[in-house]
Amino acid sequence: MGFNIVAALSDASDLLATVQELRPDLVVTDVRMPPTFTVEGLRAAVELRGAFPDLPIVALSQYAEPGLAGELLESGGGMGIGYLLKDRVADVEEFSDTLRRVARGATVLDPDVIKRMLPRRRDPLASLSEREMEVLALIAEGKSNMATAKELVVSEETIVKHVGSILTKLDLPSNGDAHRRVLAVLAYLRNAGDL
Repeated sequence: MGFNIVAALSDASDLLATVQELRPDLVVTDVRMPPTFTVEGLRAAVELRGAFPDLPIVALSQYAEPGLAGELLESGGGMGIGYLLKDRVADVEEFSDTLRRVARGATVLDPDVIKRMLPRRRDPLASLSEREMEVLALIAEGKSNMATAKELVVSEETIVKHVGSILTKLDLPSNGDAHRRVLAVLAYLRNAGDL
């Protein structure tokens, strides 16, 4: 399957008008277009997807811009979208294959964009309450449940509940091969920079 280029345009307003008029099977656009060379191409792509949700679009960018890629991916249910870095289009055969795949409804994202879109490794302790952090800090000092309860002036049963909650929130395995309290302490120490 070859490609018939129906238009080559210089700015986003021409892109919008031409797609409206010609209704192409696929749009390939630069994210940055005149006059400001910021996000005009992307804004046009998102606007086009709003008007034509099934219109396959491939956006090309010089840099991995995950926020912009996310905005495009949210349009039209994320189907028929490509977001590639320009240095990836040097291989004509691979680029042609990408265009065909997107035209058939696939979503193709540049690996560098995917890496930047993935959330940074989350702090495993972020989900713990302040009290749970206090309990975990005392456990890291080597205190037993009874000693932790005395220090925090609560019952030992309360500490057992907090420890259970900590282990659940940290998603620590409950198998015979690992001591969950030790794993929780290790997570605490890594977070504190002591490991």
